[in-house]
Amino acid sequence: MARSGRAGHHPSLFMQISHAHEVGKYLVTPMTKLNEAGRYSASVSIRRGMHDRVFRLIPHFDSAASAVCYALAQGRQLVMNNQLA
Repeated sequence: MARSGRAGHHPSLFMQISHAHEVGKYLVTPMTKLNEAGRYSASVSIRRGMHDRVFRLIPHFDSAASAVCYALAQGRQLVMNNQLA
């Protein structure tokens, strides 16, 4: 997970990107972001070839690990249920 350490920037401005997982022909990458309330929001990138779709997910979490697990599960579900069309 990468995070910029530039001084003077609020941590909520930076997205943490976790390791990508292959699901069939897709690459699913969970992402988290710390918000001003100290909770984590989750997003997931789903890529196939040169095309990439990013979904912002609604729930917020107390830890980055929980947000990553949720984003990965949602990304896998989207791919497995063919809900990307």
